[in-house]
Amino acid sequence: MDREELLGATPEDGGTEKQKSPLLSLEKDLEFYSESIKEVAIEIMVEGISAHPIFIAHQHQVNIGEIILNREELNTDWTIQASTLEEFVEKGIINKDRKESFLKTYKKPESFMCLFVVVPEGANFVYYPYKQGRG
Repeated sequence: MDREELLGATPEDGGTEKQKSPLLSLEKDLEFYSESIKEVAIEIMVEGISAHPIFIAHQHQVNIGEIILNREELNTDWTIQASTLEEFVEKGIINKDRKESFLKTYKKPESFMCLFVVVPEGANFVYYPYKQGRG
């Protein structure tokens, strides 16, 4: 699933602003968080913790990973937690026999953050490009 799919249809189809996706606020927060998330991803890889960092974006409570950006402390809409492919497999979120298939779609972690976005309707993986700039 890509970013456009997750963010849903744009208001071009009738201009119904009332049905604005809460995921639009996620995109805004990811712009703000981008550098911090990239630093954590690099740290996870450099320290040998995992070659496949995964970040969980949520607005409630999840029991995976560690909080790195708390929405209450930062006055944003989304909390981000850092995890790894290994923890996702260990906790059964990614089935062991689906791991290889997941790895085939896993994008370059130096260029994209792998997000597991949790919303009331469910959860899905999204790849979001890091902000270009100082690097």
